[in-house]
Amino acid sequence: MIIDSEKVIAGGVNIELNQISQLDQNLLGRFLSKMTVHPALTRPLVSFQANKTRPIYRWYKYKEAFSASLVEYFLEKYQISEGTLLDPFAGSGTALFASSATGIDAVGIELLPIGQEIISTKKILESEFTPRDFDILQKWAQQRIWEKSAKKIELPELRITKGAYPETTKEAIEKYLAACEQENHRVKAVLRFALFCILESVSFTRKDGQYLRWDYRSGRSQGKKPFDKGPILSFEQAISEKIREIITDLSPVEQPSLFPTIKKPGEIFLYSGSSLEVLPKMPKESFDALITSPPYCNRYDYTRTYALELALLNTDEKGLLQLRQEMLSCTVENRAKDLLAINPLWTDAISAAGGQELLQAILDYLENQKALGNLNNTGIPRMVRGYFYEMACIIAVSASVLRSNSPLIMVNDNVRYAGASISVDLILSDIAENLGFSVENILVLPNGKGNSSQQMGEHGREALRKCVYVWRKR
Repeated sequence: MIIDSEKVIAGGVNIELNQISQLDQNLLGRFLSKMTVHPALTRPLVSFQANKTRPIYRWYKYKEAFSASLVEYFLEKYQISEGTLLDPFAGSGTALFASSATGIDAVGIELLPIGQEIISTKKILESEFTPRDFDILQKWAQQRIWEKSAKKIELPELRITKGAYPETTKEAIEKYLAACEQENHRVKAVLRFALFCILESVSFTRKDGQYLRWDYRSGRSQGKKPFDKGPILSFEQAISEKIREIITDLSPVEQPSLFPTIKKPGEIFLYSGSSLEVLPKMPKESFDALITSPPYCNRYDYTRTYALELALLNTDEKGLLQLRQEMLSCTVENRAKDLLAINPLWTDAISAAGGQELLQAILDYLENQKALGNLNNTGIPRMVRGYFYEMACIIAVSASVLRSNSPLIMVNDNVRYAGASISVDLILSDIAENLGFSVENILVLPNGKGNSSQQMGEHGREALRKCVYVWRKR
């Protein structure tokens, strides 16, 4: 009898996927009473899109952010009106500034220098800027001060950012950087921030999740089909409009808000670094709420998508690699972290991930697919393993720093690899129940997320849940 090896392999794959599906259904049954399709949670609200027209929050397009309106919605829904809020993945600071506006103190942790820079500059504008400083900004927008500069500061570059700008734009940026040095530290910070806000729009690049995508005009476009990002703005137009936008948004015009500004704004404090390193050093039971959106398990490499900004912040090649490894494991280039070396008290967290049956079945399946040569990147199993074990540690230490009965609210996406749908929401919620939380709700967006073209081509389309988890510290 002749045995068709391809059918054997395919049959084995189907058996494994069926086992994963059955375990997934079992876990879904456990949490089904907690899951609610929530019509109010539109994709714009749970992403940066709702910030695009929102004064202040619209300045910098931080694509991975959720909206200020979402934070305000949850502060009201769960009656979070005082105390201190924590966001261990602060990004551009949306949760910090939205909660501060309601009188709540806010503490954030952020690894990427660009996120740190955005938050720092917004704090300067909020509490330190003077009317004279605003007059100087207006002068820059109207008179293009940098064009008169006889000096230049060489534009810092990384290997992956070389040739990112038209030559005339690069020269204008170098003059702009030199002219900034003549201003006081407050104005200088805001002018540099305005520059960060426009880098993508004046470059040959577009942020595209896993990497920077290059326009055909750069001469280094990727892939067989040339990519056209559309109009590339002139530096003069883009920077002048951005400075004017900042001035307009901060003019004393009353803006509509879900929360009337009655209370004194809460204090904002930011820790720079990895949550895995910083969180364990925070005092126990010191926070009244946690609202966050960690990196998703989706292969996005923020050190590449934000490479233009990181280069301008003088991150060198070694620093870029270090940032990539310090990030929560969400990209195939992340090496495995020695979690017990970071914190010897994480044995329970590691055991919770190690004992999660669905997760372990998925990891076994991915390792088998790797051995069979069926993965487009052999780093996927390591990334998925690292993501869940590291998230288990984040969940454990979050439970320790939250006060009893405090809510943890997290935005996250489910993912799919090699045909296996990974219910991040169910797995993390199960782990959370073993580490000090009760699952109050898993709020599901009305419309699921699609799959990559590769996943659909090989395994068919399957809508993936995008959810907001609401857990309570027991």
